[in-house]
Amino acid sequence: MKQIMLVGIGGFMGSIARFLISKLNSNIIFYSLPIGTLIVNILGSFIIGIIAGLPIRYNWLSSDFKLFLMIGVCGGFTTFSSFSNENYVLMQNGEYGIAFTYSILSVILGIGAVVFGHYLSNSLN
Repeated sequence: MKQIMLVGIGGFMGSIARFLISKLNSNIIFYSLPIGTLIVNILGSFIIGIIAGLPIRYNWLSSDFKLFLMIGVCGGFTTFSSFSNENYVLMQNGEYGIAFTYSILSVILGIGAVVFGHYLSNSLN
């Protein structure tokens, strides 16, 4: 129950941060690029990289605090950070083919799922 609460509280905080930063989409126009989402994805990936790397070198993050930060805060902020970290771990383990396959499948199937979801919801009329 403690871990669920840690993830939930962290997710709450990360989601609010994502909402606030994503508001940049309405304030910044750059070739129709969704700047807020781009910033969230890159910033989240950077933060999860720091969090994942710190315990390796300094071993000062407890497993609960790491869970709170990585799964909770970063997960609520952006799941792209988890996706990026998982690919990095695969590459660190020399599994470049799996990392490439995972990346391509995630992007293509993710966009395909959005298209299919739109199609289904529009066909319900």
